[in-house]
Amino acid sequence: MKTVYEAKGTCSQFIEIETDDGVIKNVRFAGGCPGNLLAIGELVKNMTVDDAIKRLDGIKCGDKRTSCGDQLAQALKTV
Repeated sequence: MKTVYEAKGTCSQFIEIETDDGVIKNVRFAGGCPGNLLAIGELVKNMTVDDAIKRLDGIKCGDKRTSCGDQLAQALKTV
């Protein structure tokens, strides 16, 4: 299943997520810090949605209330 999520409060504008039976197959961020976001996508590949949410939910970026990782967790909650 493919999901597109509009990121809020981060440099990335949206996140495309592909999942299959509760497992993350691919993540692509549009905007933001390319190297870090490619790394996040690679790290969560083949991870369960629930595990990724547990690891990323609530992470902040500097003084922001959220981060690209946290936004990925919020997006995964909608899958």
